[in-house]
Amino acid sequence: MTQQNFLARLTWPAVDRRLKAGAAALLPIGAAAKEHGAHLPMNTDEVQALWLSGKLAETFDLLIWPAVTYGHYPAFNDFPGSISLSRPVFGQMLAEVIGGIAAWRPPAVFILDTGISTLRPVEDAIASQSWPMPVVHLRIHEGVRYRNCVRDIRQQPFGSHADEMETSRMLALAPELVDMRKAEATPDGPFDGSLTRVNAPSGSYGDPTLATAEKGHALLQAMLDDLRATISGTLAR
Repeated sequence: MTQQNFLARLTWPAVDRRLKAGAAALLPIGAAAKEHGAHLPMNTDEVQALWLSGKLAETFDLLIWPAVTYGHYPAFNDFPGSISLSRPVFGQMLAEVIGGIAAWRPPAVFILDTGISTLRPVEDAIASQSWPMPVVHLRIHEGVRYRNCVRDIRQQPFGSHADEMETSRMLALAPELVDMRKAEATPDGPFDGSLTRVNAPSGSYGDPTLATAEKGHALLQAMLDDLRATISGTLAR
């Protein structure tokens, strides 16, 4: 990751030059205060969001804005340290951030969303007004290549959080942050609703013990291929 791609690491004259040169904007969304099992750090989403953003900026002229690390994550409030904004508050905050970015007239604004419960509030924020440029919601788990990769390598019967897939991605991009000795599968079958320290004692939803770095590299490559295709298509218009 090069410093020149991250707005927070630049001076305002350097930002001015990047904007005038036509850099598109990339806004990562990744929780930093959200439990991710006993084996992954609270900022697992933020780590993934920044890593993906940096990789995308190696291909496209993107100026990466500071990550939105608080969001609408109501399913995790039973776990110490986890924070969730209400859906209206998160949506309004995000709309104002998008508005602030749009005021500088980049050719496009890409919102890289690592969440699930954030998806609808992000859509609401994008739809809240007409923007002078494309504002594109990048849903990292929903691309065709990524879904096909999950289908091909998945061993766990269910899961979606700090599970086989997410743990594999973290093993591939930041293995020093993963403690597989503490990885635990969810003890019961699939369920709807919030995670608690009763139905998911470790905080995982799925089976992270099945995770490997090899799976993670395949998942990340598929994810990046999907994201690059979307960005490329938008910038080519």
